[in-house]
Amino acid sequence: MSADETARHSDARVLEAWRENAAPWTQTVRAQAIESRRLVTDRAILDAALRLRPRDALDLGCGEGWLTRALRAGGVAADGIDAIGELIDAARRADPDAPPQRYARLSYEDIAAGASNARYDLIVCNFSLLGGAAVDALLSALPALLRDRGHVLIQTLHPPTACGDAPYIDGWRDGSWAGCDGAFGEPAPWYFRTLGGWLRVLRESGLALRELEEPVHPVTGKPVSLILDAVGA
Repeated sequence: MSADETARHSDARVLEAWRENAAPWTQTVRAQAIESRRLVTDRAILDAALRLRPRDALDLGCGEGWLTRALRAGGVAADGIDAIGELIDAARRADPDAPPQRYARLSYEDIAAGASNARYDLIVCNFSLLGGAAVDALLSALPALLRDRGHVLIQTLHPPTACGDAPYIDGWRDGSWAGCDGAFGEPAPWYFRTLGGWLRVLRESGLALRELEEPVHPVTGKPVSLILDAVGA
């Protein structure tokens, strides 16, 4: 990888780009402006979470907090964590009666280093595992944050669908705001993982796949995301 690619494709750049685009992203999510989210993936992850009947949950990479709020509306004592302060501020403003600790600013590196000692029935990562080494380290830390018989739910882009014409191998890709309206800046890069890549990183993190779901677009009939339900191995 060239020096330019290293600078453009890194966990640090993922955070920089989301920090730069926090405001238009918040507006886009709250306007339900992304078709796949509106028609398929928002409901898919919420339904998958509620089917597990957790008492409490951690929305990891919560963004502006929509899923945290939806889980709480469904009777789950949910907390949200995100590395982007602007998104945590937006989450708190949308949930003004919540105690400040409900939404915490922590990076994946912070969590991997042991910054949180809370334990949950459920940890949800909804399109929030975009990085490379930072995600590997985070996943390795999650078993210690689960209660007995706890679950990790991960929703991500469907690997064969998202791969497009690129080689089907794990690796960094340029990002895109396709499907999003608004004044977005440079998109965040993302680390593409094949289905095998996801299964491998779960196994190496001490997590065992329990179930796999492929939510399908109601018009195209094509899968738009992948939901992985894992438990402590």
